[in-house]
Amino acid sequence: MEELKKLETYTDQSKEFLIKYLNNPSPSGFEREGQKMWRDYIKQYVDDIIVDNYGTVVGVINPDAERKVVIEAHADEIGWTVKYISKAGLVYVEKLGGSDVQLAPGSRVNIHTREGDVEGVFGFPAVHVRNKDHKPAINNLFIDVGVITAKKVKELGIEVGDPITFATGSNIMNGQRVVGRGLDNRIGGFMIAQVARLLQENDVELPFGLYIVNAVQEEVGKNGAKMIAENIKPDIAIVTDVTHDTSTPGINATSKGDFKISRGPVLTSAPPIQKKLLEFITSIAEDNKIKFQKKTASKVTGTDADSFAYANGGIPTALISLPMRYMHTAVETVSTFDVEKCVKLFYKTLVELDPNMKFNTLD
Repeated sequence: MEELKKLETYTDQSKEFLIKYLNNPSPSGFEREGQKMWRDYIKQYVDDIIVDNYGTVVGVINPDAERKVVIEAHADEIGWTVKYISKAGLVYVEKLGGSDVQLAPGSRVNIHTREGDVEGVFGFPAVHVRNKDHKPAINNLFIDVGVITAKKVKELGIEVGDPITFATGSNIMNGQRVVGRGLDNRIGGFMIAQVARLLQENDVELPFGLYIVNAVQEEVGKNGAKMIAENIKPDIAIVTDVTHDTSTPGINATSKGDFKISRGPVLTSAPPIQKKLLEFITSIAEDNKIKFQKKTASKVTGTDADSFAYANGGIPTALISLPMRYMHTAVETVSTFDVEKCVKLFYKTLVELDPNMKFNTLD
């Protein structure tokens, strides 16, 4: 088995890219600036770049190879969008993806307009004065941008349809945890970019074309993955996304499964997951002593893996997940250890992968 000359997920350059990339807003349907940033980073490690009509970016190694393998993450994050501007100058919102209305009140936000970002706050009546039955809901959630008329709101450049994200930054907390909003799943985009870097730095010659996909619009229907799967028509796809750490208070591990950050990647068994490919990746983890956790799902994975698996008559697909605490909040949290192990598992899998392996489950 080939040994790595170097496996450093966190170089000075990669850490700088990670924080810059995480701090860039990329809500579903508005991923443009983040995708430009990701493209500019990965192009030094690939032979070609593909961008589709909706903004999914693909870095390609060996573009002329007959067999095609995809590794994929999604580029978008949850957020909000401007729905209505009241006469009193308050901005009402609609959700982009699975945003949690219970967590919005009291938060600072940025409204991303064509003229630049506008600061605002999710307002809510104080506990002293509000009706006890008044609870956060999508129809009473509003943003205060510091003016008191609709005309003044529009003078700030705010229009219906503008995207909104929480105004929080990302950082590496205490050297152990990556924390911030939008880690779901830009941390995956970071990981697959590091795989591309390590393949180049270790002079690996792959016997297949590798398509490193950063797909748009996962949070609103897995749309980017559906489109790019049809365009690339890969022979194999290995997807990465986040999954829930179930060890914190308020989560029932009996019903949700037992997963914890700092215990390694999570490998999922589910109907969309091709069993022989999963067995192969599991053997790679075991042979290389990469700690991992097992998960099962009864119908679908809820990730872009489903889109690849059921495209083109069935693409053999697997899923490598990163355990996360506090998903879909402004303080999503992952372990630097798990990130490194996910990168290593992807790398080792690609180095050992035979693009002509057979997937007939009856053999």
